[in-house]
Formats: sequence, structure tokens, C-alpha cells
Amino acid sequence: MTFKIITLGCKVNTYESNVMREQFLRSHYCEVHPKEKADIIVINTCSVTNIADQKSKKCIRRALREQPKVLAVVGCMSQHESDSLQKLGKISIILGNYGKNEIVSYVTEYLRTRKTIIDIRDLKECSFETMNLTHFNQTRAFVKIQDGCENFCTYCIIPYTRGPVRSRPKEDIMHEVQELVKEGHKEIVLTGIHTGHYGSDLKDQSLATLIQELCKVEGLERIRISSIEMNEINASLLEMMRKYPILVDHMHIPLQSGCDKILEGMHRKYDIKDFMNKLKEIREIRPEMSITTDVIVGFPGETEEDFAETIRNVKKMKFSKIHVFPFSKRDGTIAASLEDQIPENIKKERVHRLLEVSKELEIEYMKQFLGKELEFIPEVEKNGYLMGHTGNYLSVKCFGTKEELHKSKKIYLETIDYPYMIGGEHAKV
Repeated sequence: MTFKIITLGCKVNTYESNVMREQFLRSHYCEVHPKEKADIIVINTCSVTNIADQKSKKCIRRALREQPKVLAVVGCMSQHESDSLQKLGKISIILGNYGKNEIVSYVTEYLRTRKTIIDIRDLKECSFETMNLTHFNQTRAFVKIQDGCENFCTYCIIPYTRGPVRSRPKEDIMHEVQELVKEGHKEIVLTGIHTGHYGSDLKDQSLATLIQELCKVEGLERIRISSIEMNEINASLLEMMRKYPILVDHMHIPLQSGCDKILEGMHRKYDIKDFMNKLKEIREIRPEMSITTDVIVGFPGETEEDFAETIRNVKKMKFSKIHVFPFSKRDGTIAASLEDQIPENIKKERVHRLLEVSKELEIEYMKQFLGKELEFIPEVEKNGYLMGHTGNYLSVKCFGTKEELHKSKKIYLETIDYPYMIGGEHAKV
């Protein structure tokens, strides 16, 4: 029988979809292209915003029209809205954020009984779900080290869809990374819902101690943290940056707003001064560190002056890229019931303005590396060009062949063709 997996949302979902994919392949199912019809369709949903919900529902409706033998809907939307999913049509299997590792068993059971399976666990009662990958379908391999979040920011639904913090045993992580490196992966990306909280529920474990062990894995060239909160970058983690160059010059640290009034309304656990001081500490250790961020615009009560303050502060912080999101009103969160909701047209206009600022900051960061030699790992080849990323996550393009894919390559960065930097083999004379 054939199968396909459709993945929406974050790196954690991407990792979990790869785990499910391996489970099917080991059980001798045949994978088809996402645009082809399949006997089994699995949709790994995202529910972080209303738009994400809409995309998930659109994928489900499209899959229903294909009339597969089995349609499984899993993930955050299932965890939070299983009742509403059942109104969309005949879904064979509905799983939340526990049980993905057993997807083949659920499919087998459904094919045997033809009875709808709905399994939504109380994540407060669940431990970390054991998952393992032996191969990842990209140059950079994602490794899930943690699940859950207990921050309860006023705008966020994720603590309700992912449950409390649950960390993966260090031994499992080490084994998976070693296997991925044997398969040729040069870089691993540590992923989780609240990555910086790794180890908080384990004895004598932390993100810093995990990184220290991973740095000893032979053949591993890069370790990247997918995202981390500012107040989780402690002295131990800063020491890892100082000590191990294998930890790349790139960190994604969500800001969410550049205005203290809005940060307080969001229940974020820092203010702008704290954030700027932390960036200063990082850059004293790694002066060329690329720091990317997330910013939500149009949070309830955000005035034009509040937004202008955000623009002033992100410019001062010199981020290398800003991921911009309009505030999404999520039922069940505190922010959904706040007064002074911002009209959609104003949110859209602010998104556009902040994206322009992001582009300016990206180009400003790129200019630092013109004429310099950097190492990158080519990820794809297209029309005679190799494309990939440097350790500090610059998007690079240069002439090359497919034979050079996935192998470290040194190039001189010659020009900027946004969003790429164009590289050459030799420095200009």
C-alpha cells in the first residue's frame, strides 16, 4: 500500500513526520509524492495561529476528496480540536501529540476493524514519547530533545496542545545523533517546543550539559539550537559558546515585541533592557553571531507609538532576520478576551513595515561578510548552482555540481543578490 505524509508547522512536527515516515517504510509501505494519490494519508497539523488552523482544515478537506483508504489526522489541531475535526468528514484516525511513533499500529488496527480511532491523551499524564530516526531527508538533521511548554504567554495556545515540559533521556539523544552522523549528516539542529528548558525535569541534566556531550561526537561538524528563550541563555550555555566552535554562530531568540508595555501584556519574562544586555553578552563571546527573532505585531492595545518603539528597538538590537507574525486571536487564551483588539488592516500594514526593516537588517548583516571566506554545506543543486547555509545561517549560492552536495565547501563571498550571498572559489585580487 502507498502512503504520504503532509506536514504543517514547526521543526518538531517535521521531525515527528520523519519518524512516522520511517515507521511506514520499515513496514514495507511505499511512499508517493505529496501531489499523488495514496492509499494512506497522514496530516500532521499545526494550530499555532488561526491561519495555521485554516491551512490544516484545507489539507484535511483536500485529502477527504481524494478518498484514501485511511486518513489519519494527528498533531496540535487534533489535540486541541478533535471534536471539530470529526465534523469535517470521515477521518479514520485522530491522534493528538502522543502516539505518532505508533502510527503504523493505528493504521493496521483501522484496516482490520474499519472503526474510527480517536486517541487524545492527557499530556499531563504522559512522559516523553520515545522516537528515533536513522536518516533525515535534509542535509541538516533535526533531533527532538524536548516537548511541552509551561510559559503560558497570554497569546499562545501551545501549552494546551503540547502539554508540560518533558525531556528526552540523554542516552537516546546521543545514540540518535551518532546514527545520523554515520548516515552522513554534518549538522544537527536541536529542536523542541521549549528547547532551553531541556533537562529541567531530569536529574543533573541541562541544555549545556547535553551540548557538551554532543560536541564529542566524532564526525559532527555543526550543532545548531533551533530556538531558545532569552532568559534560558545562562552562564553555562555562554561557556559552551566560548569553548566549542562546533556550536554555530547562529541563535534564534524570540523577542515577540520591542515594547515593554506589550511584553508585560504578553506575560513575557523579561524587558527590553534585559534582552539587550543578553545580546551584548552573546556578542562579546561571538562578535559575528547571527541572531534571528520572532515579533508579533498588533497585540491587543498596541498603539502606533508602541509599534514605533518596537521598530526603534529591533534596529538597535541589529537582528539578522525578523520573522513577523500578526497577532492571532486564539480561543482559550487570555489575550483573546482582552479589549482593544487591533483591526486586521492595521496588523497587515504593520507586518509589511516590519518586514521591510527585517530586509534592511538582513542586508546590513550580510555586508559584514563580503570578501570573506566562509564554509557552507550545499543542500540543493539547481541550474548549475549549489545552495546552502553557512554556520551563521547566511543563504549562499555558488557554481557547483551535484557531486559536491552535503560536503563542506569553502567559498569567498563576493556579492549580495538578496536573499542570497553569491560565492566564488577565489578571493578577488
